[in-house]
Amino acid sequence: MSTPAEDVSMTDDPLLSDDEIEALRREDLLEDPERATPDEYPRLWNLSAGSLFRAVIRARDPKPPEYVTVPVVAADSLELAGAISQWNLLWEAAQYRGLLVGTDELPVELRRVAGSGDANVMFIPRTRTRYHEYAPLFHLLPRRAVERHGLPLLGSGQWPFLAESSSVDRYLPADFEARLSRAWAATVWRHLMPGSPISGFTPVDPIRLLAHNLDFWLPPITRVMQEILRGLPVVDNGVPAVPLPLADGTLTDDVVLANPRVGADLWRGEEDAAETVVRTVEAADHDGRLRGILEAVRANRVEDDFSERWTFAREDFERKLYRKRSKVKVRFVELTDTIPVQGPETEVEDRVVFGDFMALLDERDRQVVVLLRSGYTNLTEVAGILGYRSHSPVSKRLKRIREQAARFFDER
Repeated sequence: MSTPAEDVSMTDDPLLSDDEIEALRREDLLEDPERATPDEYPRLWNLSAGSLFRAVIRARDPKPPEYVTVPVVAADSLELAGAISQWNLLWEAAQYRGLLVGTDELPVELRRVAGSGDANVMFIPRTRTRYHEYAPLFHLLPRRAVERHGLPLLGSGQWPFLAESSSVDRYLPADFEARLSRAWAATVWRHLMPGSPISGFTPVDPIRLLAHNLDFWLPPITRVMQEILRGLPVVDNGVPAVPLPLADGTLTDDVVLANPRVGADLWRGEEDAAETVVRTVEAADHDGRLRGILEAVRANRVEDDFSERWTFAREDFERKLYRKRSKVKVRFVELTDTIPVQGPETEVEDRVVFGDFMALLDERDRQVVVLLRSGYTNLTEVAGILGYRSHSPVSKRLKRIREQAARFFDER
């Protein structure tokens, strides 16, 4: 039996071996690391509908897109792939695509969905990893985030989806969705909780869960991509923007016949991608929804939301948790013959406030305060009891305690 390398085609050109085919597939799907520079990576591009259509229809009030997955088998999918490409290229027609592309002419896999109503449907291949559903989010990640989370450097993404030469699943980890979720959360987090790292919160923190929820971020990134594309100029095909005549001859103002827009990069490089991430967060809050969620979570936090790591958010939470009506100013002083006392302005109803402050200190700092309050007024003596060779560590701890006390009591 001959091998692929020994076979010859009808033109006497040798057929590609399996290894050569695999190399071509990898070259098509994976980015060359040397080209994945901050100026070039990540990238998402759009192909103009003018590549197939002289004129398009444009909805005046488009409905939000709904992604529908379709099983695509490479061996017999040329007709299906072509139909998906034509359908998706007409993204500006939105729910009115059927006026330009007859649904009866579509492959059976698309016909039932496309003809079921006036939904703005976009078709994408169904894959094990759900890559095509989350491709816009993946292609916003900087290279360092991709590599840190064990994801491959895929080549430029496309929107809307048109076609693929081979299945991307074979080059993605089985837990691609989980890895992408973590990478996206790390990328978007600073726009949700500035000043507090994501590691300062437990996996069940509501905002952390929201950051990881890829389905939550798909509508806003889709909104942003369409805004970018609607800002592109049109191809001069000589088609006037006029109301579209329907089959019965009547005109409708809901859609217009117009020139297609040019194709272009939606973003290219880390700077463009970072700006698009900001726009995505803003789009998620276009109706105040995201802001309302964040404010509600911040106002109703519980201790279980935080990890052991210190953050500004945790400090703010604990400050509010232990806040009392009493206003207390504290000074720790060292006297030779008496115990330390609080300043004369002190006005405390009971020991609750002091106990709350002590709860904020670590074990060593609490020991220093207890010893000073128990009559050990000499720092050298306190240092000896705590096992230090000199009073310097105690002095440093006392300074830190004073600063914590000032922050704690000044806000009460």
